[in-house]
Amino acid sequence: MAINDPFGAFCKHCDVSIRGRRNGPLAGLTFAAKDNFDVAGFVCCAGNPDWLRTHPAATATAVAITALLDAGADLIGKTTLVEMAYGLSGDNVHYGMPINPRAPQRATGGSSSGSAAAVAGELCDFALGSDTGGSVRVPASFCGIFGIRPTYGAVPTTGLVPHAHTADTAGWFARDATTLRRVGEVLLSHLPPPQAPQRLLVLDDPIVLTQVRERAALDMALRRVGEAIGVAHHVTLSPQGLEHWRDAHSTITGFEAWSNHGAWFEKFRPNFGPATAERYQAASRVTREQYQAALKVREDARARLDAVLGAGTVACMPMTPFIAPLRAEADSPECRAAMLVLTSISSLCGLPQICIPAATVDGCPIGLGIMAPRGWDRTLLQLAERIEL
Repeated sequence: MAINDPFGAFCKHCDVSIRGRRNGPLAGLTFAAKDNFDVAGFVCCAGNPDWLRTHPAATATAVAITALLDAGADLIGKTTLVEMAYGLSGDNVHYGMPINPRAPQRATGGSSSGSAAAVAGELCDFALGSDTGGSVRVPASFCGIFGIRPTYGAVPTTGLVPHAHTADTAGWFARDATTLRRVGEVLLSHLPPPQAPQRLLVLDDPIVLTQVRERAALDMALRRVGEAIGVAHHVTLSPQGLEHWRDAHSTITGFEAWSNHGAWFEKFRPNFGPATAERYQAASRVTREQYQAALKVREDARARLDAVLGAGTVACMPMTPFIAPLRAEADSPECRAAMLVLTSISSLCGLPQICIPAATVDGCPIGLGIMAPRGWDRTLLQLAERIEL
C-alpha cells in the first residue's frame, strides 16, 4: 500500500501492510511499527543499510505487533529510526531525519523518530516504538503527542532487534490519551487494573536542570495534575546528582549494546554515521568491572525510587529539559547528555513513564513526564486520559 508520506516517516526499503482481525477492540485503527520490530517475511533495517544487507527475513512477527493485529488494528508500514536505536536526535545519515510536523525546523527526537512523525502528522492512529533511554518519550515531547515507556518487561520484546536488553521496552505513541489507553488495554491487560493515585510528587532535581522558559511553561500543567490528585509534595531524587545515574545507565547500555552487536560490527565493519560509530567505539571499551559497578548504581537507584514511589504515588517532571533543538544541533553530545539526565531515571529503574503534551514555548511543544511504581502502567494511562491538557 503506497503511503502519502510528506514527513519522511516511513521506510522506503519495504512495503508492509497487514490487516488486523475484524471486530477486535482496536478495529478501525491504523498503526505503524518502528523498523526494529520483526514482521515475518521482511528484513528489519534497524536504521542501517548494512544490517539490512547482512540479515535474513524474519520468520516470525514480533509479539507486540501480533497482539495489535489480533486486536483488530491494521499495520500500514514500518518507520525509520536512528541507527541501531542508539541515539536521541531522530537523525539518520542514511535515511534522513523525519520532519517534525509540529515544528518543521526542529528535530523529531529519537530513536523512534519515524513513528513519532507518523502519529504527529496524522498518517496513522498510533505507532510502536522502542524506548531504552528515552526513544519514545523524547520524540513524544518534541512532537507534541502522547507516548509511553511501559514497565520493563511488561510488553514482550520478542521480535525486537535488541539494543540494551536489560533496558529495552516496547512503547507506543498516540495523538490523544484515549487511543493511548486503548492500545494499553491490549498490550497491558495482564497488569493490575487502574487505581486512583493518592499522592503526587514533583521531582525537583529534573526541574532544576530544565531551561527557565520551559520550566515556567510547564507550571500550569503541573497545577492541572495537582487538581486531579491533590497537593504536590516536592522531593529530590539523587543526592549525588542525576548525572551519576545517567552515567551508570550509559555504561550499562554501552556494554550491552556491544555484547549484542559487537561480533557483527567486527565481522562486517558497517558504515555508520559518525555519532553512531563513536558510540559503538566507546561501548567496545566498557569493561565488565565498569558494567558491574554501574549495575550496583542501578540497584541503589531502584531502591531509592521504590522508597519514594510508594503505593498510590505518581511523580511529575519535565520530560525533556528543552523544546526540540534545531535539526542541525540535535545530535550534539551536550544535547544528548542533557536529555539523558532526565530520561534515564525511569530507564535505569524499570519504571513506567508517560509523556503528555503539556505546553508550548515559541510555538514548539514540550511534554510533562509522569512516572509511577512498577506495574502501574494502566493507572498512568487512565490518569493521562483524565487530565488531558
